Amino acid sequence: MARQGGISVTQGSDNVYADLGFANPTEELVKSQLAMMISDAIRDSHLTQHVAAQRMGIDQPKVSHILRGRLGGFSTQRLIDFLNALGRDVDIVVKATPRSRKRGRLRVAAA
Repeated sequence: MARQGGISVTQGSDNVYADLGFANPTEELVKSQLAMMISDAIRDSHLTQHVAAQRMGIDQPKVSHILRGRLGGFSTQRLIDFLNALGRDVDIVVKATPRSRKRGRLRVAAA
């Protein structure tokens, strides 16, 4: 913990969900990143939530939940399926970790 201008500052990790003590922080981070990509896909296609819901095969309130980050009822796979339904390809790449890390990591990146 460092002090800056009379305020205590604690350096966080690269995962806010881990910092907040979530049970599955990596999954939560991935789901939030996928939700942002769903939001981008809806915005880029100029879709209303109603039309997006039809394409995704869900009702409009569920689209609203996704866009507001309320992801408790959605699995990672289901969010990936929604991206596919919105015309987005999702590629999963598996590669060896560098020698500097023993454990692999999960990343979501937009192309």
